[in-house]
Amino acid sequence: MFRKMRRNRQELSAEACTVVLNRGTSGVLALLGDEGYPYAVPISYVYDGGKLYFHSARSGHKLDAVRRCPKASFCVIDQDQVVPEKYTTYFRSVILFGKIRILEEEGEKRAAIEKLADRYAPHGSRESRDKEIRQEWKALCVLEMTVEHMTGKEAIELVKEKK
Repeated sequence: MFRKMRRNRQELSAEACTVVLNRGTSGVLALLGDEGYPYAVPISYVYDGGKLYFHSARSGHKLDAVRRCPKASFCVIDQDQVVPEKYTTYFRSVILFGKIRILEEEGEKRAAIEKLADRYAPHGSRESRDKEIRQEWKALCVLEMTVEHMTGKEAIELVKEKK
């Protein structure tokens, strides 16, 4: 169902993809937008064992798109070093494909928002985190993307450096 990478010498291992996802702080979520146009939006995330979690407002273009079609793609760029003298970039990125669902059950939603909070405010106090979550809870929507396929790729120059 998913294509094999054409330049497979540049393909990252699953472990290397996980490192990229855990190191990154944002990516681009691509959905089927209005009138069949692609809709791609930069967004913060947390990766946790085959699932990505995002937070969102309870309404808007992103949620309309998810409700219309749960299929999604998510891309994280780990490195993009422009090398002008060689007319290239030394890049490393990961692309994931999967399906998104809106977390409705309170326990699931709370567990996911805790993961996001741990990721982006790891040194915050428990009291501060709980207060913030309580204040935003009614307006908060949490999305879960179950990863069905993941690929990573890096510039051939980075592959050669490893050898």
